[in-house]
Amino acid sequence: MLEKRILVVDDDNLMKDFLKETLSRSNYLVDLASSGDEALDKLKIKEYDVIVSDIRMPKLGGMELLKAAKDNSPDTKIVMMTAYGTVENAVEAMKLGAFDYIMKPFSADEIELVVKKAFEYKKLLIENRRLKTEVAGKYRFQNIIGKSPQMQKVFEMVDIVADSRSSVFLAGESGTGKELIAKAIHYNSPRKDGPFIKINCAALPEGLVESELFGHEKGAFTGAFRQTRGRFEMADGGTLLLDEISEITPGLQAKLLRVLQEREFERVGSGQSIQVDVRVISTSNKNLSEEIRKGKFREDLLFRLNVIPIHLAPLRERKEDIPLLAEHFLQKYNQENNKNVQGISEKVYQLFMEYHWPGNVRELENYIERAVVTTKNKILTPADFPSELFFKKAEYDDSGLKVGCTIGDMEKALILKTLEAYSGNKTKAAEILGVSSRTLRNKLKEYGLKEEK
Repeated sequence: MLEKRILVVDDDNLMKDFLKETLSRSNYLVDLASSGDEALDKLKIKEYDVIVSDIRMPKLGGMELLKAAKDNSPDTKIVMMTAYGTVENAVEAMKLGAFDYIMKPFSADEIELVVKKAFEYKKLLIENRRLKTEVAGKYRFQNIIGKSPQMQKVFEMVDIVADSRSSVFLAGESGTGKELIAKAIHYNSPRKDGPFIKINCAALPEGLVESELFGHEKGAFTGAFRQTRGRFEMADGGTLLLDEISEITPGLQAKLLRVLQEREFERVGSGQSIQVDVRVISTSNKNLSEEIRKGKFREDLLFRLNVIPIHLAPLRERKEDIPLLAEHFLQKYNQENNKNVQGISEKVYQLFMEYHWPGNVRELENYIERAVVTTKNKILTPADFPSELFFKKAEYDDSGLKVGCTIGDMEKALILKTLEAYSGNKTKAAEILGVSSRTLRNKLKEYGLKEEK
């Protein structure tokens, strides 16, 4: 379970002791401060879920602490304690952002109830924030586009594994939609109301990955100015996506293996174990069996990660999905950019089916987005797309030419690239290509590159 932290601030030692004993019985972790200044010092090194503070204290009082805490830790809920003569101050504190106030003297039951409400309210705010960042239903696997046999098999696997807590390993090239499938598993599982947390192992410097995963204590390393929770703690009760898992070091692989086996870990710089309930989904665009043979990846870790393997085929192996995907992205970027592009020409679809899609679905999406944003036409034509789409799959030689292309392929690409460089100015393009404008127009017509009306 995640720690629930409370900071009690009061210059009355008897009140502090009473609150610590009362709230600790309810499994809260309680720290104490005797002044607003001391409380601010503690806030600099540790995060608190709730602050319970007296209003009147020497030096920095409760109102000043409230203002500073709201600036430095806006998610922390603050409960003000007030005596009969300071009710007006308590009302003013509510206007400044305090969650609630409680009149002294109060019973243990009364303060427990107020603190419980503060925690419930914070949980609700975090959930609402998460929902605002996710389009409703966006990641339901039924809405993932694909009619090919490969994608139908993926959908069946998502349906089967979503209800389990088993680790899932998603293999596939970059751009095939691994993160989308991971979210589909999460949002169709019993954990759907819990957090979905992602860490890109390839995007972080080697020395920071352990801290990002497990968190760290203050002073654990240079620059660790405060205690910080890691992604495993953040994902408690939900799902953790370890993207590009093959990029972590052998030493960190051993620690990750222990977490998967024992379901507990230690923050960097701490000897205290923390237990979590996290479903792990990992991805890689590398062949991990080959990485094991090279000594770069632990075989026992792969066994733990690869309980349920799901392979995502590259787009070139499921081209029957291209028209559905293209139409989906067309509607998506019409809506996002307030455009009204009505369709995609048959010649474009022909080019799509001939292209080898090294960037997979992500590449297709990028091309459609760019075309929708930049076109002046109602129908997307070949002229709305970059020249690389006009090459069939081939390899580059040292000259920079693609071996296997026909002269016609190269000529089409050169014409399109030149027109692109001069913003569609046919006169200038013809001049650069060393042909007449009439010849250029004939070439455009011959290759089906003339703008369609």
